[in-house]
Amino acid sequence: MTKRAQLTSLLDDLQTEMDQQGLWEQQPPAPSAFNSSTPFFADTMDFSQWLQWVFIARFRAILDADHPLPGQCDVSPMAEEALKGMEQDVSEIIDLLKQFDEHF
Repeated sequence: MTKRAQLTSLLDDLQTEMDQQGLWEQQPPAPSAFNSSTPFFADTMDFSQWLQWVFIARFRAILDADHPLPGQCDVSPMAEEALKGMEQDVSEIIDLLKQFDEHF
């Protein structure tokens, strides 16, 4: 399996897990929520929203268009911090993001 296929599979698994945990939203945030210069859009979105509407969406676009991949990805430490204390069991989400990071 190619690196891109592995990344696509991880994104699929991440989406499935977020949906199973009730974190996958049907409607995007307001357009103004995307006008953020803060890392992870922390001032306008919850981390799970950022994962869905920015991280997953952008990586899917990069992979679908066969654009060059970034040199690094270190999202799992932020996920561990941002998702701690949630009612949902987010351990699989964090594990999937760690696996994603390891590809870079």
